[in-house]
Amino acid sequence: MRLGVRIFLSYLAVFAVCFSWPLGWVLDSLKIRYYESIEEVLVDEANILASLVGQSILDKQFSETGLQEAFAQAHDRKLSAWIYEVEKNQVDQRVYITDQNGKIVFDSMKLAKPGEDYSHWIDVGRTLRGEYGARTSKATSAEGGLSVFHVAAPIMVADKLAGVLTVAKPTTATHNFIARAKTKLFRVAGAAAAAAFLLSLLVALWITRPIKRLTEYAHAVRLGERPIFPTLDTTEIGVMGKAFEKMREALEGKNYVEHYIQTLTHEIKSPLSAILGASELLKEDMDEKQRKRFLANITSESSRIKELVDRMLELAALENRTILIKEELVSLSALVNTVVESKQPVILTKGLQVKIELDEGLQLKGDSFLLHQAVSNLVQNAIDFSAFKGEVRLTASGSPGKVELIIDNDGPLIPDYALERVFERFFSLARPGTGKKSTGLGLNLVKEVAALHQGIVTLENRGDSGVRASLIIASDLI
Repeated sequence: MRLGVRIFLSYLAVFAVCFSWPLGWVLDSLKIRYYESIEEVLVDEANILASLVGQSILDKQFSETGLQEAFAQAHDRKLSAWIYEVEKNQVDQRVYITDQNGKIVFDSMKLAKPGEDYSHWIDVGRTLRGEYGARTSKATSAEGGLSVFHVAAPIMVADKLAGVLTVAKPTTATHNFIARAKTKLFRVAGAAAAAAFLLSLLVALWITRPIKRLTEYAHAVRLGERPIFPTLDTTEIGVMGKAFEKMREALEGKNYVEHYIQTLTHEIKSPLSAILGASELLKEDMDEKQRKRFLANITSESSRIKELVDRMLELAALENRTILIKEELVSLSALVNTVVESKQPVILTKGLQVKIELDEGLQLKGDSFLLHQAVSNLVQNAIDFSAFKGEVRLTASGSPGKVELIIDNDGPLIPDYALERVFERFFSLARPGTGKKSTGLGLNLVKEVAALHQGIVTLENRGDSGVRASLIIASDLI
């Protein structure tokens, strides 16, 4: 399982564990909180009504018939009271009164008969004993609720207990309130869960993004590319990335030195052997013509070693760079013309026609010196492999984000076995006519220059004759 998925699932698991219990507790306690608020109101109402009834008895104005008619009118009223989102359309509250022995004297809904003994009910029995009397019972069809709350209060007349008044309230409306509250709570919980899902995904991506960048960088290094070290954060991931980069530099430095010593030793062996052989022969007696030939051979091989060392130094300097130190606007037309002008002696010697078809206004951003070296190597290659009195053509095109320089010649095709090796260090093909080989470092240098400019260089055959070199440089068109 990928690290990002693990972080994402772990975050969701933590969220589920930490919030499932509080959500369950809220849902369980929601009904109790509603019931507590109802009971508190019923306590006030029962005591107020009990005081009014006690006063009316003391004033000898209590009338069961009048009280029954008042409640009947209240129950018959058609209400349209919107309590937030719940509509209440009738009075559903019941009031009953017992005497000091617990026998029914009055019932607003006539569910109990006069004289019926209610002293065994908790609300009445406890109130008669001077305690707080309240109970919950299942509702009857006449009461129309899921359950009914009963809260009683003593009726006092001249400081003496004269009876008990109970206010009963069905929970129909309360359950509607609770149901709506739960619906809203589930909606909020669902929105919170969705937000947690999205945020956990974003957090997972945010945490793993530096790791992904570091992984892509490691793959690019493994493939022999020269990627720019990615921007990492300042956390442990950033520290780990810097440690990896230092380790890479140390390993590459060691491998670089070993490889260069081996390749340089191998390439220098041949000219050194030729020089040593010629110098040994010069110790012997020979005619002047032979002596000059051997001296020329020593000079030629010495020049070859010098050129090889110089190119190696140039290439080493390039390979140790990951970014351009100097960047400026470069006119591609002026650059190409300068390079071609410098090659005029060899162009005239071979009788070549060089055609330059470039837009004068085409410019790019880069290191002018390095670009000059790259173009010079490509043009030199095109000239070396062109046929006598052949043609070399240079064209260029620009598009958003890149500039492409194309150099065509009409020389021999590159053998199939060599197409994949032309950019290898020290690999070279014999020049037509002379049969000589170069150091094999020119195209490798061009490749390094292109990489520094975030570009590429390719070499391919053109049909039945001729070779095309393409140098693509990443650059904003000006």
